Amino acid sequence: MLRVHFTAEDLARVRVSSGPDPMWEILLSLHVLRQRDGAPVFGQWRQEVRGRLAPEARWLMQLAPPVGYSPDFLTPTAGCGVDDGIDAVLSTPAHQLRTDLDQLGAQQRLDPRTHLLATGDTGALDELGEALRGYYDAALAPVWDDVRGVCDADRAVRARQFLDGGCERLLEDLHPTITWRSPVLHIGYRFPERDVHLGGKGLVLVPSYFCWGKPIMLRDADRPPVLVYPVERDLHISNGNPRTLEALLGRTRAAALEVIAGGCTTTELARRLGISPASASAHATVLREAGLAVTQRHRNTVLHTASRLGVELLT
Repeated sequence: MLRVHFTAEDLARVRVSSGPDPMWEILLSLHVLRQRDGAPVFGQWRQEVRGRLAPEARWLMQLAPPVGYSPDFLTPTAGCGVDDGIDAVLSTPAHQLRTDLDQLGAQQRLDPRTHLLATGDTGALDELGEALRGYYDAALAPVWDDVRGVCDADRAVRARQFLDGGCERLLEDLHPTITWRSPVLHIGYRFPERDVHLGGKGLVLVPSYFCWGKPIMLRDADRPPVLVYPVERDLHISNGNPRTLEALLGRTRAAALEVIAGGCTTTELARRLGISPASASAHATVLREAGLAVTQRHRNTVLHTASRLGVELLT
Protein backbone atom coordinates (compact mmCIF):
# COMPACT_ATOMS: atom_id res chain seq x y z
CA MET A 1 0.00 0.00 0.00
CA LEU A 2 1.26 3.47 -0.95
CA ARG A 3 -0.15 6.32 1.12
CA VAL A 4 0.07 9.88 -0.21
CA HIS A 5 -0.56 12.51 2.45
CA PHE A 6 -2.10 15.85 1.42
CA THR A 7 -2.31 19.19 3.15
CA ALA A 8 -4.88 21.83 2.20
CA GLU A 9 -2.13 23.50 0.18
CA ASP A 10 -1.46 20.26 -1.71
CA LEU A 11 -5.13 19.90 -2.65
CA ALA A 12 -5.04 23.40 -4.09
CA ARG A 13 -2.01 22.45 -6.20
CA VAL A 14 -3.29 19.23 -7.78
CA ARG A 15 -3.31 19.44 -11.56
CA VAL A 16 -3.67 17.12 -14.54
CA SER A 17 -0.84 17.08 -17.08
CA SER A 18 -1.67 18.83 -20.34
CA GLY A 19 -1.11 15.59 -22.25
CA PRO A 20 0.80 12.31 -22.29
CA ASP A 21 4.41 12.61 -21.18
CA PRO A 22 6.78 11.12 -23.81
CA MET A 23 9.40 10.09 -21.26
CA TRP A 24 6.88 8.24 -19.09
CA GLU A 25 5.43 6.60 -22.21
CA ILE A 26 8.93 5.53 -23.28
CA LEU A 27 9.62 3.99 -19.87
CA LEU A 28 6.25 2.28 -19.47
CA SER A 29 6.14 1.02 -23.06
CA LEU A 30 9.55 -0.58 -22.47
CA HIS A 31 7.91 -2.41 -19.55
CA VAL A 32 4.93 -3.43 -21.70
CA LEU A 33 7.21 -4.62 -24.50
CA ARG A 34 8.74 -7.28 -22.26
CA GLN A 35 5.51 -8.43 -20.64
CA ARG A 36 2.58 -10.53 -21.85
CA ASP A 37 -0.23 -8.69 -20.07
CA GLY A 38 -2.76 -6.66 -22.03
CA ALA A 39 -2.48 -8.67 -25.23
CA PRO A 40 -5.78 -7.33 -26.69
CA VAL A 41 -4.44 -3.79 -26.28
CA PHE A 42 -0.75 -4.18 -27.01
CA GLY A 43 -0.36 -7.47 -28.88
CA GLN A 44 -0.15 -6.06 -32.38
CA TRP A 45 1.91 -3.09 -31.24
CA ARG A 46 4.45 -5.45 -29.62
CA GLN A 47 4.71 -7.53 -32.76
CA GLU A 48 5.25 -4.53 -35.03
CA VAL A 49 7.70 -2.76 -32.73
CA ARG A 50 9.91 -5.77 -32.07
CA GLY A 51 10.46 -6.05 -35.81
CA ARG A 52 11.87 -2.54 -36.19
CA LEU A 53 13.80 -1.81 -32.99
CA ALA A 54 17.48 -0.96 -33.28
CA PRO A 55 20.03 -2.93 -31.19
CA GLU A 56 20.45 0.10 -28.89
CA ALA A 57 16.96 -0.58 -27.52
CA ARG A 58 18.35 -3.56 -25.61
CA TRP A 59 20.31 -1.19 -23.40
CA LEU A 60 17.12 0.74 -22.63
CA MET A 61 15.42 -2.53 -21.68
CA GLN A 62 18.23 -3.24 -19.21
CA LEU A 63 17.84 0.25 -17.75
CA ALA A 64 14.05 -0.11 -17.47
CA PRO A 65 13.23 -3.63 -16.22
CA PRO A 66 9.52 -4.49 -16.21
CA VAL A 67 9.63 -5.64 -12.58
CA GLY A 68 11.23 -3.76 -9.73
CA TYR A 69 12.93 -0.38 -9.80
CA SER A 70 13.45 1.73 -12.92
CA PRO A 71 15.70 4.79 -12.54
CA ASP A 72 13.82 7.97 -11.75
CA PHE A 73 16.08 10.10 -13.95
CA LEU A 74 14.50 8.51 -17.05
CA THR A 75 11.25 10.38 -16.29
CA PRO A 76 12.37 13.87 -15.26
CA THR A 77 9.33 15.93 -16.23
CA ALA A 78 5.58 15.85 -16.69
CA GLY A 79 3.93 16.98 -19.89
CA CYS A 80 6.86 18.29 -21.96
CA GLY A 81 7.77 17.27 -25.52
CA VAL A 82 10.11 14.44 -26.39
CA ASP A 83 13.05 16.72 -27.30
CA ASP A 84 12.85 18.65 -24.03
CA GLY A 85 12.36 15.40 -22.13
CA ILE A 86 15.49 13.80 -23.59
CA ASP A 87 17.46 16.99 -22.92
CA ALA A 88 16.29 16.88 -19.30
CA VAL A 89 17.42 13.25 -18.97
CA LEU A 90 20.86 14.10 -20.38
CA SER A 91 21.13 17.08 -18.01
CA THR A 92 20.70 14.92 -14.90
CA PRO A 93 23.42 15.76 -12.34
CA ALA A 94 26.05 13.05 -11.94
CA HIS A 95 25.17 12.44 -8.29
CA GLN A 96 21.54 11.68 -9.22
CA LEU A 97 22.66 9.33 -11.98
CA ARG A 98 24.87 7.53 -9.51
CA THR A 99 22.15 7.31 -6.84
CA ASP A 100 19.51 5.98 -9.24
CA LEU A 101 21.83 3.47 -10.92
CA ASP A 102 23.11 2.26 -7.54
CA GLN A 103 19.50 1.36 -6.72
CA LEU A 104 19.18 -0.40 -10.06
CA GLY A 105 22.46 -2.22 -9.44
CA ALA A 106 21.13 -3.53 -6.13
CA GLN A 107 18.55 -5.62 -7.99
CA GLN A 108 20.43 -6.62 -11.16
CA ARG A 109 23.87 -6.73 -12.74
CA LEU A 110 24.87 -3.58 -14.64
CA ASP A 111 26.82 -3.70 -17.89
CA PRO A 112 29.99 -1.58 -18.45
CA ARG A 113 28.13 1.11 -20.38
CA THR A 114 25.74 1.64 -17.47
CA HIS A 115 28.68 1.95 -15.08
CA LEU A 116 30.07 4.70 -17.33
CA LEU A 117 26.66 6.37 -17.35
CA ALA A 118 26.65 6.41 -13.55
CA THR A 119 29.79 8.57 -13.62
CA GLY A 120 28.19 11.14 -15.93
CA ASP A 121 30.40 10.11 -18.85
CA THR A 122 29.47 12.35 -21.81
CA GLY A 123 29.91 9.58 -24.36
CA ALA A 124 27.54 7.29 -22.46
CA LEU A 125 25.03 10.13 -22.10
CA ASP A 126 25.18 10.81 -25.85
CA GLU A 127 24.53 7.12 -26.54
CA LEU A 128 21.59 7.18 -24.12
CA GLY A 129 20.09 10.21 -25.90
CA GLU A 130 20.42 8.50 -29.29
CA ALA A 131 18.86 5.32 -27.91
CA LEU A 132 15.91 7.21 -26.43
CA ARG A 133 15.30 9.15 -29.64
CA GLY A 134 15.60 6.02 -31.78
CA TYR A 135 13.20 4.11 -29.57
CA TYR A 136 10.63 6.92 -29.58
CA ASP A 137 10.80 7.17 -33.39
CA ALA A 138 10.41 3.41 -33.86
CA ALA A 139 7.95 2.51 -31.10
CA LEU A 140 5.91 5.57 -30.17
CA ALA A 141 5.90 8.08 -33.01
CA PRO A 142 3.79 5.81 -35.28
CA VAL A 143 1.03 5.57 -32.61
CA TRP A 144 1.46 8.93 -30.89
CA ASP A 145 -1.73 10.44 -32.32
CA ASP A 146 -3.69 7.56 -30.78
CA VAL A 147 -1.88 7.88 -27.45
CA ARG A 148 -2.46 11.64 -27.35
CA GLY A 149 -6.10 11.33 -28.40
CA VAL A 150 -6.93 8.84 -25.65
CA CYS A 151 -5.11 10.89 -23.02
CA ASP A 152 -6.85 14.08 -24.19
CA ALA A 153 -10.22 12.39 -23.83
CA ASP A 154 -9.26 11.18 -20.34
CA ARG A 155 -8.22 14.71 -19.42
CA ALA A 156 -11.64 16.01 -20.46
CA VAL A 157 -13.28 13.42 -18.21
CA ARG A 158 -11.08 14.52 -15.29
CA ALA A 159 -12.02 18.16 -15.90
CA ARG A 160 -15.71 17.30 -15.62
CA GLN A 161 -15.09 15.29 -12.46
CA PHE A 162 -13.38 18.29 -10.92
CA LEU A 163 -16.19 20.65 -11.94
CA ASP A 164 -18.84 18.26 -10.61
CA GLY A 165 -17.19 17.20 -7.35
CA GLY A 166 -13.99 19.14 -6.77
CA CYS A 167 -10.49 17.83 -6.19
CA GLU A 168 -11.60 14.98 -3.93
CA ARG A 169 -13.95 13.58 -6.61
CA LEU A 170 -11.09 13.80 -9.10
CA LEU A 171 -8.75 11.85 -6.83
CA GLU A 172 -11.18 9.13 -5.73
CA ASP A 173 -12.19 8.27 -9.32
CA LEU A 174 -8.70 8.03 -10.82
CA HIS A 175 -8.36 4.24 -10.74
CA PRO A 176 -9.95 1.17 -9.06
CA THR A 177 -6.80 0.64 -6.96
CA ILE A 178 -7.07 4.15 -5.49
CA THR A 179 -9.10 5.11 -2.43
CA TRP A 180 -9.42 8.64 -1.05
CA ARG A 181 -9.79 8.92 2.72
CA SER A 182 -9.18 12.57 3.46
CA PRO A 183 -6.43 13.69 3.72
CA VAL A 184 -4.69 10.51 2.46
CA LEU A 185 -4.74 8.89 -0.97
CA HIS A 186 -4.37 5.11 -0.63
CA ILE A 187 -2.94 3.27 -3.64
CA GLY A 188 -2.95 -0.52 -3.52
CA TYR A 189 -1.96 -3.30 -5.93
CA ARG A 190 1.39 -4.73 -4.82
CA PHE A 191 2.94 -1.47 -3.64
CA PRO A 192 5.39 -1.88 -0.76
CA GLU A 193 4.39 -0.10 2.42
CA ARG A 194 5.38 3.51 1.89
CA ASP A 195 4.18 6.95 2.96
CA VAL A 196 4.68 10.02 0.79
CA HIS A 197 4.15 13.42 2.41
CA LEU A 198 3.62 16.05 -0.29
CA GLY A 199 4.38 18.88 2.11
CA GLY A 200 2.75 21.63 0.07
CA LYS A 201 4.36 20.70 -3.26
CA GLY A 202 1.07 19.52 -4.75
CA LEU A 203 0.69 16.60 -7.17
CA VAL A 204 0.76 16.31 -10.95
CA LEU A 205 -1.58 13.62 -12.34
CA VAL A 206 -0.31 12.17 -15.61
CA PRO A 207 -2.66 10.05 -17.76
CA SER A 208 -0.73 7.32 -19.57
CA TYR A 209 -1.59 4.88 -22.35
CA PHE A 210 1.21 2.45 -21.58
CA CYS A 211 0.74 2.46 -17.82
CA TRP A 212 -0.82 -0.96 -17.32
CA GLY A 213 -2.43 -2.45 -14.23
CA LYS A 214 -1.55 0.08 -11.56
CA PRO A 215 -0.62 3.74 -11.04
CA ILE A 216 3.03 4.55 -10.46
CA MET A 217 5.05 7.22 -8.62
CA LEU A 218 8.71 8.17 -8.52
CA ARG A 219 10.73 6.49 -5.77
CA ASP A 220 12.71 9.67 -4.95
CA ALA A 221 10.64 11.85 -2.62
CA ASP A 222 12.88 14.87 -3.32
CA ARG A 223 11.72 15.10 -6.93
CA PRO A 224 8.46 16.90 -7.87
CA PRO A 225 5.56 14.56 -6.94
CA VAL A 226 3.96 12.86 -9.96
CA LEU A 227 1.29 10.16 -10.07
CA VAL A 228 1.00 8.36 -13.40
CA TYR A 229 -2.23 6.42 -13.88
CA PRO A 230 -3.69 4.17 -16.63
CA VAL A 231 -6.28 5.75 -18.88
CA GLU A 232 -9.51 3.98 -19.73
CA ARG A 233 -9.43 3.09 -23.40
CA ASP A 234 -10.91 0.95 -26.10
CA LEU A 235 -9.12 -2.39 -26.35
CA HIS A 236 -7.04 -1.49 -29.39
CA ILE A 237 -4.25 0.66 -30.61
CA SER A 238 -4.37 1.90 -34.16
CA ASN A 239 -3.36 -0.71 -36.73
CA GLY A 240 -3.87 1.39 -39.85
CA ASN A 241 -7.49 0.35 -40.42
CA PRO A 242 -10.22 3.05 -40.39
CA ARG A 243 -11.49 3.52 -36.87
CA THR A 244 -15.17 3.61 -36.05
CA LEU A 245 -15.09 7.28 -35.07
CA GLU A 246 -13.33 8.18 -38.31
CA ALA A 247 -15.90 6.20 -40.29
CA LEU A 248 -18.67 8.09 -38.51
CA LEU A 249 -17.32 11.64 -38.62
CA GLY A 250 -14.55 11.59 -41.20
CA ARG A 251 -10.84 11.51 -40.36
CA THR A 252 -10.24 15.23 -39.86
CA ARG A 253 -13.41 15.88 -37.89
CA ALA A 254 -12.80 12.85 -35.67
CA ALA A 255 -9.29 14.16 -35.01
CA ALA A 256 -10.76 17.60 -34.28
CA LEU A 257 -13.06 16.13 -31.63
CA GLU A 258 -10.12 14.33 -29.99
CA VAL A 259 -8.14 17.58 -29.84
CA ILE A 260 -11.12 19.58 -28.61
CA ALA A 261 -11.67 17.05 -25.82
CA GLY A 262 -8.49 18.35 -24.19
CA GLY A 263 -9.59 21.97 -24.55
CA CYS A 264 -8.10 24.20 -27.23
CA THR A 265 -8.44 27.49 -29.09
CA THR A 266 -9.18 27.63 -32.80
CA THR A 267 -5.54 28.45 -33.49
CA GLU A 268 -4.35 25.48 -31.42
CA LEU A 269 -6.84 23.21 -33.18
CA ALA A 270 -5.56 24.34 -36.58
CA ARG A 271 -1.94 23.79 -35.56
CA ARG A 272 -2.60 20.32 -34.13
CA LEU A 273 -4.48 19.21 -37.24
CA GLY A 274 -2.22 20.94 -39.76
CA ILE A 275 -5.11 22.84 -41.36
CA SER A 276 -6.01 26.51 -41.80
CA PRO A 277 -7.69 28.45 -38.96
CA ALA A 278 -10.76 28.88 -41.17
CA SER A 279 -11.09 25.12 -41.66
CA ALA A 280 -10.53 24.52 -37.95
CA SER A 281 -13.27 27.00 -37.13
CA ALA A 282 -15.63 25.25 -39.57
CA HIS A 283 -14.99 21.83 -38.00
CA ALA A 284 -15.52 23.23 -34.50
CA THR A 285 -18.79 24.82 -35.62
CA VAL A 286 -20.12 21.55 -37.03
CA LEU A 287 -19.19 19.67 -33.85
CA ARG A 288 -20.80 22.36 -31.71
CA GLU A 289 -24.02 22.37 -33.74
CA ALA A 290 -24.14 18.56 -33.45
CA GLY A 291 -23.94 18.83 -29.67
CA LEU A 292 -20.48 17.26 -29.46
CA ALA A 293 -18.54 20.40 -28.51
CA VAL A 294 -19.00 23.57 -26.51
CA THR A 295 -17.49 26.93 -27.46
CA GLN A 296 -16.92 29.73 -24.97
CA ARG A 297 -15.39 33.17 -25.37
CA HIS A 298 -13.06 34.42 -22.64
CA ARG A 299 -11.91 37.98 -23.35
CA ASN A 300 -10.23 37.76 -26.77
CA THR A 301 -9.94 33.97 -26.80
CA VAL A 302 -12.42 31.36 -28.05
CA LEU A 303 -12.06 28.05 -26.20
CA HIS A 304 -13.49 24.78 -27.49
CA THR A 305 -14.17 21.79 -25.22
CA ALA A 306 -16.03 18.52 -25.69
CA SER A 307 -19.59 18.25 -24.43
CA ARG A 308 -20.65 15.31 -22.29
CA LEU A 309 -21.98 13.64 -25.43
CA GLY A 310 -18.69 14.28 -27.20
CA VAL A 311 -16.71 12.72 -24.35
CA GLU A 312 -19.01 9.68 -24.29
CA LEU A 313 -18.60 9.29 -28.03
CA LEU A 314 -14.82 9.34 -27.71
CA THR A 315 -14.72 6.86 -24.84
